[in-house]
Amino acid sequence: MNSFDVDAPLSLDAAVTPRQPRAAVPSQHAAADYPRPALPVTPVLSLASLRRGGARRVPSILDAGQLRLVTSGRIAIALALREMGIGPGARVLLPAYHCASMVEPVIWCGAEPVFYRIRPDASVDLDDVAAKLDADARLLMVTNYFGFPQQLHSIRAFCDGHGLRLLEDCAHSFLGEHQGRPLGSFGDYAIASSMKFFPMYEGGCLVSARHDLAGVKLASAGSGFEAKVLLSTLEEAFAYRRLPLLKALCSLPLRAKNLLWNRIKARHAGTGAALAPDSSDGGFGFDPAWLHMRSSYCARLLLKLVSRERMAALRRRHYQRIADAVAGLPGCRPLFAALPDGVCPWVFPLLVDAPEPVFDALKRAAVPVIRFGEYLWPGVDATVCPVSVDLSRRVLQFPCHQELRETELAWMIAQITSVLRQPRKPT
Repeated sequence: MNSFDVDAPLSLDAAVTPRQPRAAVPSQHAAADYPRPALPVTPVLSLASLRRGGARRVPSILDAGQLRLVTSGRIAIALALREMGIGPGARVLLPAYHCASMVEPVIWCGAEPVFYRIRPDASVDLDDVAAKLDADARLLMVTNYFGFPQQLHSIRAFCDGHGLRLLEDCAHSFLGEHQGRPLGSFGDYAIASSMKFFPMYEGGCLVSARHDLAGVKLASAGSGFEAKVLLSTLEEAFAYRRLPLLKALCSLPLRAKNLLWNRIKARHAGTGAALAPDSSDGGFGFDPAWLHMRSSYCARLLLKLVSRERMAALRRRHYQRIADAVAGLPGCRPLFAALPDGVCPWVFPLLVDAPEPVFDALKRAAVPVIRFGEYLWPGVDATVCPVSVDLSRRVLQFPCHQELRETELAWMIAQITSVLRQPRKPT
């Protein structure tokens, strides 16, 4: 057992057990084969989460324009599509390197997804986008992969020149700026996933720097949702040995609450209504029942209390620590050669020559490793975009979030470097 194996979770109802990482494992391995990650894949709440950090104000998508706080990034995509009148007969240009939650809202609104190529550095191939334009092309969705901005000025000019709307996908880039402007301010609309950056169980946002969001009306999802979010946020923290005093104080009350929790569940039994969106527990599906629900009070409060400055400083520091550690190791290289000023990374993406054995070895060692885009939309293969297929296999991502402790980061780096030093043939 390694020194970072976590405590067993409290015996709460299954509805609030700690969530699993937001990524699927390779198809040849069952999820049950792998232990729970020894470190949190996404930020978990701790007292340190509320510390101030850094004097320089860090821009974020919250500064980009009018704002609506929703339960996930995919809900924000659906709302943006609705606001732009995207529906049957429309074609939406999507990156071939994607996850299913980016495509599901397009299918839901009745539009046709058309996948364009990206280049090896994950930048948009505008020549391929231009080749796919026709009279039905209405919208271009662009993703700032892993927190690194696209060439947004050029993309904005391209869209303006071709009569396209631009949806800026900031699911990986809640914080950051490009050419002096906050990410999220270049698109007609922009979306983000706050639960990738903040220690919260759910959360996303819809932003527009160009359009009025007065028509986007949101309501509370109810007391069951609010209770689930709060308890799940705490449970995730307790599972990774955060907030130990609060855990001790809450232990008996949390166990006693099972009767009340079961009553809340009973009210929802048979209604088909979930207490929280699928996105919060790692699923990729889209449930339109959450379109009109605002983010929880807990999540909205954490958006105000958690320091952006500390978040950005620590994410950049942790990213650079990993980059320095893997520099010169055989069979791998960072997807991005440098960490430019103004970039706040979501994760550390590492391009690996022999991804399957490395991924398997790291997962078995309880290292928190994920693969964005591991399962591409049916039909998206090497004939559509060979680069996207290659990146979906070979790019392994490691957390660099602000809630990693120094000892945890050092342990993860030691495991990564140990596995990468083992001789392997490229696959």
